[in-house]
Amino acid sequence: MTCLTGDKVWTFRTGSSFGFILAVLRASGINEGVLNQILLLLFLLLHHQFKKMAALNLSCYHYHHFHSPPPPPPPRNVAPASIIFSHRNNISLSPTSLAFHPQRNLSVLATTMATGVLEDLPPALDSTSEPPSIFDGTTRLYVSYTCPYAQRVWITRNCKGLQEKIELVPIDLKNRPDWYKEKVYPPNKVPALEHNNEVKGESLDLIKYIDTNFEGPSLYPDDPIKKEFGEELLSYTDTFYKCIVTSFKGDGTDEAASAFDHIEQALSKFDDGPFFLGQFSLIDIAYAPFMERFQPYLLEVKNYDIKMGRPKLAAWIEEMNKNEGFNQTRSDPKELVESYKKRFLSPQ
Repeated sequence: MTCLTGDKVWTFRTGSSFGFILAVLRASGINEGVLNQILLLLFLLLHHQFKKMAALNLSCYHYHHFHSPPPPPPPRNVAPASIIFSHRNNISLSPTSLAFHPQRNLSVLATTMATGVLEDLPPALDSTSEPPSIFDGTTRLYVSYTCPYAQRVWITRNCKGLQEKIELVPIDLKNRPDWYKEKVYPPNKVPALEHNNEVKGESLDLIKYIDTNFEGPSLYPDDPIKKEFGEELLSYTDTFYKCIVTSFKGDGTDEAASAFDHIEQALSKFDDGPFFLGQFSLIDIAYAPFMERFQPYLLEVKNYDIKMGRPKLAAWIEEMNKNEGFNQTRSDPKELVESYKKRFLSPQ
């Protein structure tokens, strides 16, 4: 178990006593009130039969902005800690983030968006499942837990802090319920968003729609130069995917290398942060699910490290791995690799 408190990182072995953890955290100078909440939550975790436990993330105030000047020091008031569940039965503990900074239009970086929301994700609906009460005024996001396109929209929902506003409805793509095509979304694909008595699809359209039409911090900059470059990068996502997949099917990695070099160059355009547009945005969300899959697959199957010689990409991956809104949607890397092996290495 790893605990981050300010600039200190503490790693405890499984089985560490409460007394030992208490002593170490208190020595780190953590606020006593927050410390008591943490210990209470750790106690409560003992009553949940989960297989894995994610990092204890107490590094809560990271800021991003789309305008100069740089942000002031983070606020000192820390909100209560909360438990976050992922669909892989991982657990993350983090203090609740503040939504906006009142003076400088600063929004909390998505590493802590959606913390403070308890979400026990439902099982996927299949051909034997009853449909939800469609068009009853509830906003629903239809996804698959394994689909990278649906994952884009799921991440956006999380990073906007909309877990209580947009209900997640997972669909089993291998055994889809008939009602999904007949009553919800005739193209019979995910993602789809049910909102205002309409159902919309297409992942890139939906991440923009959610960012524009729902509350929460903006995930797209106002800067026209960044906006224009962002649109170019969104347009490149299909080309990027095709280049990488082509390399899966061949013996070499030249096409993949060219595509990742393009990403490295794109990440070098702005110097006000480690993300595509400097600060975290929808562009990072659009690429994250595919990087999550491509990186471990290429490393295991092709012995190709996409970070090698690409410091900007390595830094981007490191920052994305801190993003709670993204982490709540992630799958086991081994499962992703095995899935891609079946898809790309199995005889046709």
